[in-house]
Amino acid sequence: MEIRMVDTISQYQQVQEQIDQAVLDVVRSGIFINGPKVRGFAAEMSEFLDVPHVIPCANGTDALQVALMAMGLEPGDEVITPTFTYVATVEVISLLQLRPVFVEVNPDTFNMDPSSIEEAITEKTKVILPVHLYGQAAEMEAIMAIAKKHNLFVLEDTAQAIGAKYKFSDGREMSAGTIGDIGTTSFYPSKNLGAYGDGGAIFSRNAELGDYLQVICNHGAKKKYYHDNIGVNSRLDAIQAAILSIKLKHLNRYNSSRIAAAKVYDELLSGIQGVKTPVWEDDGSHVFHQYTLKIEAGRAVRDEIKDKLKERGIPSMIYYPIPIHMQGGYTKYGYKEGDFPLSEKLTEQVLSLPMHSELTREQQEFICGNFREIFNELLTKIN
Repeated sequence: MEIRMVDTISQYQQVQEQIDQAVLDVVRSGIFINGPKVRGFAAEMSEFLDVPHVIPCANGTDALQVALMAMGLEPGDEVITPTFTYVATVEVISLLQLRPVFVEVNPDTFNMDPSSIEEAITEKTKVILPVHLYGQAAEMEAIMAIAKKHNLFVLEDTAQAIGAKYKFSDGREMSAGTIGDIGTTSFYPSKNLGAYGDGGAIFSRNAELGDYLQVICNHGAKKKYYHDNIGVNSRLDAIQAAILSIKLKHLNRYNSSRIAAAKVYDELLSGIQGVKTPVWEDDGSHVFHQYTLKIEAGRAVRDEIKDKLKERGIPSMIYYPIPIHMQGGYTKYGYKEGDFPLSEKLTEQVLSLPMHSELTREQQEFICGNFREIFNELLTKIN
């Protein structure tokens, strides 16, 4: 019984015939860039998310970069974003000569803490960039209220949360990534909606922004060979679009399977003192790209658990071992250890267990049984 952190192979086997035919159709068509497959997938994604403008692109990092390029920002303008995230979120800010301004996250949800935003706003602040981390929608109602108050753009990083819903206090429901001015996602193979290579997409409800995003992705040209804007070359190829079009039809099922697996984990890992399971609501706002525990004893115990799980054939991952403000490439912004104690503590505690749509209860019982045994052995040794 091989246990994988992400099981793209079993998932492929369920739709193998459709995928193989779709790829063959593209090859036979001879249309590999743009074309009907890409346009068709964009339309399907638009309907799925209920957002009018979907611009497929080469990858999730490009999606973030293009989104920021479309906002008319100047070098030195500030973008508020969490320090507890994957580097791509901040990488593009630096590449565009903007300045990342880091804020804390809620230690229960791992998402940007809205209460930390206002004190980070300066006259140079132009964008709030929340990350829907691990598959759980950030507190968008509060974030949007702050953005409106200060006339700021909101750019959502939805790389890990495609298909998650956010419920407003008045009962409205919107898809993560479609609430702010622009949303982005990644189709990296391990994502809830994963391609068989790189891919990404950008979303907007604003027609003018939607058109401009498309132009930027196409070398800054609306008409071929007429480049009225500075752009980039960022396109989703037709083979990946064809694959994603098929998998999109199964995304609700994939996400439901992840949520069901999370409930099993919650059940099997309940009552372990010193281990915190995820805090979440069963309302579709969390689609469990990752199932992440907090090991309260800290880094040494967490790392030993990870090593011992590996010895027993159980993979696990640490997302993420170092907050961005302490990464070597980003120390130039003047932050130091101790500036964000909640985020820094999380990097010492978090441990993600295998999570994918093909996970079985038998596998989860094996994982959790071994986890309990290893954890108890370590506690006995420590005490």
